[in-house]
Amino acid sequence: MQRIITDHFPELDKLSEESKKILGDGMTIMTAPAGTVMFSEGSECKGYVMLLEGVVRVQKTSEDGREITLYRVEEGESCIMTTTCLISDDDYGAEGIAETDITIALVPPVIFNKLLSQSDRFRHFVFEVYAKRMSMLMMLVEEVVFKKLDRRLAQLLLDKKNNHYEGTHQDLATELGSVREVVSRQLKVFERQEFLKLGRGMVQIIDRGGLEKAAD
Repeated sequence: MQRIITDHFPELDKLSEESKKILGDGMTIMTAPAGTVMFSEGSECKGYVMLLEGVVRVQKTSEDGREITLYRVEEGESCIMTTTCLISDDDYGAEGIAETDITIALVPPVIFNKLLSQSDRFRHFVFEVYAKRMSMLMMLVEEVVFKKLDRRLAQLLLDKKNNHYEGTHQDLATELGSVREVVSRQLKVFERQEFLKLGRGMVQIIDRGGLEKAAD
């Protein structure tokens, strides 16, 4: 069990043998299929989550139903929303959904708090991950507040691994914290500029240079 964790989280290999044993004996390995709601807003935190396989999307929904993706947790990462709940002894303030089949290591609150109080290395690991993710969230806030949607949309498409994006306009709107109609309108503008081609459930970039200028 200890080996499973240290293989995915090499930093935890620096824990003392005692702390490794506490962590290994106390945690539980769990799996869930794609689409599973791992936690919802207002629900109680069941423990510290470390992702071993897959991707979990953490999102926030407004009162009028608009969604924004806050961040994704991938293999070898932990969820800061969960960390916040454990430290503050509060309920979740967002929703986590498995985008793929996932495998997680769940550390019960009592074990998490024990290690946090007695292990400097574990405490450093938890807060280093927390600080990095908070920096990313601050960048998201800056983009949403200060950066125009056309530039953000262009950059989002450019950030994909290839020139072909598969997903709906609503998916893009959720990523950007906008509404489908606004995103669809901007996509049409990009299509008229011949930066991309729209299809059913897909966007094909045909002029990457032009899209890069739009994102600049």
